[in-house]
Amino acid sequence: MSRKMIAIILLGTFLLGSGTAAGGYLLGQGIVTARNSDRSVVVKGLAEKDVRADLATWAIRYTATGDALESVQATVETDGEAVRAFLIDAGFRPEEITPARLEVTDLLAQTYRQKDSDKARYIVAQTMRVRSVDVARVNATSSKIGSLVKRGIVVSDYGGPSYFFTGLNQVKPDMIALATRNARSAAARFAEDSGTRVGGIRHASQGVFQILPRDRGTGAERSAIEKTIRIVTTVNYALDG
Repeated sequence: MSRKMIAIILLGTFLLGSGTAAGGYLLGQGIVTARNSDRSVVVKGLAEKDVRADLATWAIRYTATGDALESVQATVETDGEAVRAFLIDAGFRPEEITPARLEVTDLLAQTYRQKDSDKARYIVAQTMRVRSVDVARVNATSSKIGSLVKRGIVVSDYGGPSYFFTGLNQVKPDMIALATRNARSAAARFAEDSGTRVGGIRHASQGVFQILPRDRGTGAERSAIEKTIRIVTTVNYALDG
């Protein structure tokens, strides 16, 4: 093989090797750039606010039984008047008290009922509903329902009043802002530890507002007058530097 041919082969090999090295370098730089441009951190921001219920509802169910329907219904009507008087005496306005539909059960009409049973045939029940923004009055009055029982009225109140907070829309903006600030603070601490800076928000999820009993482990939220509103936001921040 001639010296000229050998030189051409060596030159081509050098150029091919150089091109491969350069291509590898650029490819590596491209991966690093992509990774750098994609650097981000996902953090959660928590905000909580204690509130007090501003609306209460209370259902009082009273029941009578017997074999004569007219007599049983009359008893329920009399009991209903006593329940209403009990509520009026407690300070509730008439418009805050509403009777619900009457329920009548004929046990002899039930297929599983024995006709010679010694139980009363009819069960008549009605519910008196209270809806009031005077939460303290509802709470205090519900603890005195035993006075109706002492008068021979068979009552139940489905576990007591339910308490609600209706001002959620008013506190939402401030709570979202606080949760977002807390999320950015967490991102800033992470960035400081990693030698970077927090950039703009790439993506954010507001999360769901929760209303919980303020004192955990005290029962259902609906039974709690004192409540805690909680929101957790999830924010994806870019990292610069």
